[in-house]
Amino acid sequence: MNTKQESIYIQPFTQPCDAVVEVPGSKSISNRALILSAMCGGEVELKGLLQSEDVDLMRQALADLGFQIRDDAKNYKINGKGGFIEKKECTINVGNAGTIARFLTCFLASQKSGIFSMDGSEAMRKRPMYELLNCLEDLGCKVKYQGEKGCFPFILYTNGLFNKKIHIDARKSGQNISGILMQCPLLESDCEINFKNGTVSVPFIKMTLDMMRSFCKNNKLSYTFENNSIKLEKCSYKNENFSYEIEPDATAASYFMTLSQVVGGTCVIPGMKEHMLQGDIAYFDVLNTLGANITFGEDGLRSRQERPLSGGSFDFVDISDTFLTLAAISPLLSETLEIYGIEHTRKQETDRVSAMARELVKLGQDVTEKSDRLIIRPNLNKLISNAKSGIEISTYKDHRFAMSFGILGSFDLLGNGQPWLKINDPGCCSKTFPLFFECLNTARMDSRGKK
Repeated sequence: MNTKQESIYIQPFTQPCDAVVEVPGSKSISNRALILSAMCGGEVELKGLLQSEDVDLMRQALADLGFQIRDDAKNYKINGKGGFIEKKECTINVGNAGTIARFLTCFLASQKSGIFSMDGSEAMRKRPMYELLNCLEDLGCKVKYQGEKGCFPFILYTNGLFNKKIHIDARKSGQNISGILMQCPLLESDCEINFKNGTVSVPFIKMTLDMMRSFCKNNKLSYTFENNSIKLEKCSYKNENFSYEIEPDATAASYFMTLSQVVGGTCVIPGMKEHMLQGDIAYFDVLNTLGANITFGEDGLRSRQERPLSGGSFDFVDISDTFLTLAAISPLLSETLEIYGIEHTRKQETDRVSAMARELVKLGQDVTEKSDRLIIRPNLNKLISNAKSGIEISTYKDHRFAMSFGILGSFDLLGNGQPWLKINDPGCCSKTFPLFFECLNTARMDSRGKK
């Protein structure tokens, strides 16, 4: 399937799913691992690193800063410099990658001297950075804005990070906390990060802490995480050579675990384990509550359809990357669906709340949009009626829209095996899962061959 086309029609499954799907490595873990490797003092081998636009941007940024990164088949070897960045002047474009924007900015700010010009895509220029940059200024970094205050583009004039007690507003993004956290071992002293107004995506912060432990000397990391505060005891990153394996991406898995609930049958994703760093595995609990049968086993993660999915009300604040997956297939549910805790996604690749509401209306669905939630009342008959003349989905250059609606379009809605859903800009999936539509098509072909 050629995803370089301006648009594609999704070919429905005419047989229940019977497929094994390999999903790529986690984007969240891959970009954290790259930054952490650069802060170590030896050579770090990263196994299963995601190959996608976002991760390529991070690798390129680190290479531009003077880090040696060698490609050995699917593995990458990075020579860390113990927290030191070789180049003291550099221009970096982060594209539309939030993890790079926040993690790399914090790493640069930790340098004792440097001038770093930072920019991103037009969409990135609209994403919130003020809270993080304001915190870094309090810690000793000077920021000169080239446009709107608090946004890309800007220039960092770095002078090291001084305060050991840090205050940050993390209501819009938990990545702010993760970015600061990863710098703490470079200070070689006890640190405390306070975020009095709370934060979103707590599981991702816990992921950062767990990964930091793997990259610290003797795998030792002592901290307390309570009352909107993280206290970190003095520690330091490893100086010796070692390897680290990247988990399969749980958000990527969400699409194929949902697929079998849409088209029937079974889908298996190897390498997925019950206890993983990624908090997005909680999405599978949501599917099970709706009526799915998703279990972990020796062969990986298995999804089997047992009955049509129902509805309900669910808090997605900690698993917001997966809310589009469920919202996209909501027209097939038997009851009303309420998804809340997603206000912060209005400042991601696009305003995901409003954009999803618009696309569901195209599908003939009754949607109520509020600041932090969507309430969707499924109408299958209206979906069928609209589909007879064809439905075209806008993706807003957002990979998760393309993949989520790719799953919906796999349903044989008209009962004749004919495509009814068209998706614009399928190539936007290159951000995290370049081969998504190829994997989807392979799963369909494999299932057809197992009548």
